[in-house]
Amino acid sequence: MQLFSLKGRTALVTGASRGLGFAMAQALAEAGAHVMLNGRDARTLGGAVDRLADKGLSVGAARFDVTVAAEREAGVAQILAERGRLDILVGNAGVQHRSPLAEWREEEWARVVDANLTSCFFLAKAVAPAMRDNGYGRIVFTTSITGIIGRETIHAYVASKTGLAGLTRSLAAELGRDAITVNSIAPGYFKTEMNERLLADTAFVEKINSRIALRRWAEPRELGGAAVFLASEAAAYVTGHQLVVDGGMTSTLTM
Repeated sequence: MQLFSLKGRTALVTGASRGLGFAMAQALAEAGAHVMLNGRDARTLGGAVDRLADKGLSVGAARFDVTVAAEREAGVAQILAERGRLDILVGNAGVQHRSPLAEWREEEWARVVDANLTSCFFLAKAVAPAMRDNGYGRIVFTTSITGIIGRETIHAYVASKTGLAGLTRSLAAELGRDAITVNSIAPGYFKTEMNERLLADTAFVEKINSRIALRRWAEPRELGGAAVFLASEAAAYVTGHQLVVDGGMTSTLTM
């Protein structure tokens, strides 16, 4: 058995049009899976699918909004109808909002929590029956190191990612008997589109680098290996775990 091979598996990666989602989708496809990339914007999503298809990878598009129940359920149902199985879910779609505490509005809080936490719970609910029937399931959520160390102004993001780490553990406890593992990946600072504003601030980049043991921000492709590991047979006895990929930021004291 090839421990890291995903040949014959079907995966759904949400928020896969760009950034970390795209990087993980590419890694899963390179490991042999047929990967359905999810996103809201048809044009952006189509471009991402074409980029991977041009590399000879087995991919498809699953356009739906993860925060809309009817779209979410129809999207999963369509994948199952077309592929006959869904072995891997990477719940990665998410949004960010930055404001001082006094300026937060309730609708801003709800938007972040719905996208980052609630959608993952109901996607897991939607895919679990098919995974149970096939006797194989891998659910992987994208959390964040801000769920470990916190950061000012992004309160809903921190709360949602912390909640997602807890959800990882509770789902692992319930779904393990069905041969479904549930884990999460907590990225540190990566060079993604979501972080463009931060990356433009040279002083901030240098400040973050000084706190990272490897002294640099990560490239999106460097998250791919963690996703493949947790989706494969190599992680068959790993569940309820949060794998931190942060260059040592949360585990070392740098000076």
